[in-house]
Amino acid sequence: MEYFNYNGKIYKGASPVISPDNRGLRYGDGLFETIKLINGKLLMQDEHFARLWKGMALLQFDIPKHFTPEKITTEIIALANKNTHQQVRVRLNIFRGDGGLYDAKNHTPNYAIQTWQLPEGNCNWNSNGLVLSIYDAVKKSCDILSNTKHNNYLPYVMAALYAKKQQCNDALILNSHGRICDSTVANIFIIKDEKISTPPLKEGCVAGIIRGKLIQELKAINWHVTEKEISIQDVLAADEVFLTNSIYDIRWVQRIEDKMYSNSITQKIYAAVVPTIM
Repeated sequence: MEYFNYNGKIYKGASPVISPDNRGLRYGDGLFETIKLINGKLLMQDEHFARLWKGMALLQFDIPKHFTPEKITTEIIALANKNTHQQVRVRLNIFRGDGGLYDAKNHTPNYAIQTWQLPEGNCNWNSNGLVLSIYDAVKKSCDILSNTKHNNYLPYVMAALYAKKQQCNDALILNSHGRICDSTVANIFIIKDEKISTPPLKEGCVAGIIRGKLIQELKAINWHVTEKEISIQDVLAADEVFLTNSIYDIRWVQRIEDKMYSNSITQKIYAAVVPTIM
């Protein structure tokens, strides 16, 4: 039986804790972070909490003085220990409490923490490569919420269902302009003629922690990296494609639709950058 943390208290996994009046349940009124915990250390901790606090300010939460990154970190580690997890995927969910659309009882953040044991070698080079599809039935808007990890996740949910039906590992999401945004769980980078590109934040992608770190690290070692609009045609004409997120760092894409990709440069990037992230 695994445990979870709800507003500072630890409960058994199946315990009912949320009212049907909860705004997070009713409206998706909240945010989340997915963080890796290795041997008691949260990776990229400052960056994750900076993004979360920025998102809470954007969603107009009233943050109590005692609600701090240090408090949350302590509770994450305590929960992982309770679940006897060592290499851990952590999900921290922040949401508003009970109330209707216009009459929230308050704007204090409620929160839930869950942990899952990661498989051994989850960040090793994925030599088989990912197989992706392109999902175009629901587009992601480009607005003030687009770069946050908010709980209104339907475009990604629908794309994940589509990818599963297509027997793919993931699906690429398009923005409202019909251009590449990100995938259901990751940011995307493409390589063409040894030049690396990724969509800018104005294109609606999540402001990924590894995305930002990778751009910074690659520029520091003189790789050519640009943030630019990427069309479906650009992706299908690329030499290499890879995805980034906080759990798997960098994952090579072997195929999108009928296009196959190589991985020589992606492997060099992986070798150069992943050790700095860990």
